[in-house]
Amino acid sequence: MNIIIKDSAADASAAVADVLLRQLAHKPGSVLGLPTGGTPLGVYANVRQAHEQGRASFASATTFNLDEYIGLPAEDPASYAHYMRENLFAHVNIDLDRAHIPSGMAEDPSIEAARYEALIAAHGGIDLMLLGLGRNAHIGFNEPGSAHDSRTRRVSLTPSTIEANAGYFEPGARQPSHAITMGIGTILECRKIVVLATGLEKAEAVAASVNGPSSEDVPGSALIWHPDTTFVLDRAAARHIERAKIRELEA
Repeated sequence: MNIIIKDSAADASAAVADVLLRQLAHKPGSVLGLPTGGTPLGVYANVRQAHEQGRASFASATTFNLDEYIGLPAEDPASYAHYMRENLFAHVNIDLDRAHIPSGMAEDPSIEAARYEALIAAHGGIDLMLLGLGRNAHIGFNEPGSAHDSRTRRVSLTPSTIEANAGYFEPGARQPSHAITMGIGTILECRKIVVLATGLEKAEAVAASVNGPSSEDVPGSALIWHPDTTFVLDRAAARHIERAKIRELEA
């Protein structure tokens, strides 16, 4: 595990964007795993700018998003399909037929999850997975208690996750209580994983994930066992890391 600490959230986001851009430059046909939420917004802003400047092409890339809410159509402003269109896909030269997101409106979410898992495998797995980290250390929508060998599946969201995401919904809107998410086992099969976490509110989750021990109560701690995982943090999120754990420190 590598740990990179930047002075600010903006610097951390730029560093993660650079990882994604280098991946595309090295392998234009990369299979990318992409997150949503507030944390990666800065990453996507940097990537959009790079594309506008001619420094990035998604023409040959394939993407798989981590998760989607059950019960929200792709057109819903709170869906992750809408999020990806607004923050990345509409601004880069990606072939939307190769931009994959679980269907929140599938008649049977379990069948949809199995289809999605098989589709990832059919593309040879994911080259680079970008992750955020929830306040309770969830990755994707793998909440505490998720098995480290879990696969893509239907999950229930914890009250803390529902509360954390409430700001993305209009007042009075029905907020989903279930989602389809890649499993931790699915994530661990990705060839390279980069986790972005910023802000003091993520410091305890980061420490629990990085310092160990590995536990199903701390989903992020499963990443300890991955051979190529990098945590990119700002100084606030890195506050409680044991100093001996830090392999790399960048200002």
